[in-house]
Amino acid sequence: MKPLYQKVKKQLQFYGLLLFSIATSFCSYAQEENLDDIDGLIDELFFYDQQFLDELIEGGLTYNFLYTSVSYNTNTFFSGRDSGTDQFNIIPQVSYYHSSGFNASISGIYYQNFVPAWDFTSVSVGYFNTIGKQKNFNYNLGYTHFFYSDDFDDFTNSIDLSVGIRNIKRTLGTTLAASYLFGTNTSLQLVSNSFLNINLKRTSNLALRFRPNISFIIADQTYTFSSLIRSPLGPRIVTVVQEVFDLLNTQLSFPLSLSTKSWDFEVGYHLNLPNAVSNESNLSNTNFFSFSVGYLLDLNKN
Repeated sequence: MKPLYQKVKKQLQFYGLLLFSIATSFCSYAQEENLDDIDGLIDELFFYDQQFLDELIEGGLTYNFLYTSVSYNTNTFFSGRDSGTDQFNIIPQVSYYHSSGFNASISGIYYQNFVPAWDFTSVSVGYFNTIGKQKNFNYNLGYTHFFYSDDFDDFTNSIDLSVGIRNIKRTLGTTLAASYLFGTNTSLQLVSNSFLNINLKRTSNLALRFRPNISFIIADQTYTFSSLIRSPLGPRIVTVVQEVFDLLNTQLSFPLSLSTKSWDFEVGYHLNLPNAVSNESNLSNTNFFSFSVGYLLDLNKN
């Protein structure tokens, strides 16, 4: 069995990627029409895709899209925690969306200084739909499988359920996602993301948006630490293993996106406010910048 500290490190890496993925947003345009003619296609694309797919369904369009994106992050933190190694990371992702509600994606992460550098690859499938006449409520039910580059097998599968709500004008909303992770171990995680959508400039073929958002990640976590105790034979050090279910991190993100035709570009600043749990103490706030580029291909026109 691998040492407990290695498991803790891997779990923090896993949760850290999920949190960043949810906090990173994109705009997508893959139509030849003017942007004003396709309002149903041009809102947020988050990790669980509710906002983006909701716009497509609200527009009453039949869609069949392939979306590709690459994100670059200037530094790496796991659940907001500093690992002691300054390094960038790169997250490529390819996603598919169909008007039937079916969606699928494949993504992974590359770390600058870890060995192996390519940590894991995830493959997801899901079904999306909306609720209500105004379609302000939406949900996505999915399954994810993880392929690790080392022998980590604690979490190799995930069953995911997310629900979202937003106002009619699409200027603010909230998504709550729950994931049940299982493999040789099991875990539960909750991620909440609330966003504000501000249009800075809008023309027939260009959109500039500022979309600040706040994310919270709550998850099961295993911690191991040494503790000094008294005994009849005198003081001695013992190893303590503690399971906690608590808030791990709060992240504030300030992304600015520029979209034109089928391309979109984004630059963002992210501030982590990690919450100390178990025997942790004096956790410092961390921050990084992100850059991303995405392209959306309309398969119905090819």
